[in-house]
Amino acid sequence: MKKIFLLAVLAGGLAFGQSKKVVASDVHWWGYKVAKSEASSHDGTVKVKSGDMVMKGNQLVGGSFVLDMTSINSTDLTGEYQQKLNGHLKNGDFFEVEKFPTATFKITGVKKNNDKIYNSLVTGNLTVKGKTSPISFPAKISYSKGVVSLVSNKFSFDRQKFDVAYKSTMQDVFVKDDIDMLVKVTAQ
Repeated sequence: MKKIFLLAVLAGGLAFGQSKKVVASDVHWWGYKVAKSEASSHDGTVKVKSGDMVMKGNQLVGGSFVLDMTSINSTDLTGEYQQKLNGHLKNGDFFEVEKFPTATFKITGVKKNNDKIYNSLVTGNLTVKGKTSPISFPAKISYSKGVVSLVSNKFSFDRQKFDVAYKSTMQDVFVKDDIDMLVKVTAQ
């Protein structure tokens, strides 16, 4: 009886995939003023609070990540200017972290991508400030010795779809709608 139960558990794990817990991450963002250029941008990081990647054999088939929006940090500035921008990003002008302390990304599909470096196209649902929209990005996915690694190419999404809108008299004239991201996640 124990052998049958053990076989059922193993078969179930193979059918549904094996979940790997995120153990390391690096999420970098870029926001732009006036023009989408390095000269008119700010960049920084946000931490992954938790997450998992689901493997079926050697293939990534799913997963989800929780971003700690209270950790959003500008890395291109220091001192008082950095503190002001960080506060600005966290308040009602942008991410409202007191009301929405986390954002999530749930993988809905992974397919082959015709790029030598970024061999996969990851699709999923991004939820920011309670609003969900699908996004896709190219990624290099590798799996070896029980460790899965996902490294994205730089990709963009439209912040307006998530009500991340600069609430000022100039509205969004000076702030571009695109937010660029580069994501590196390791799970085991």
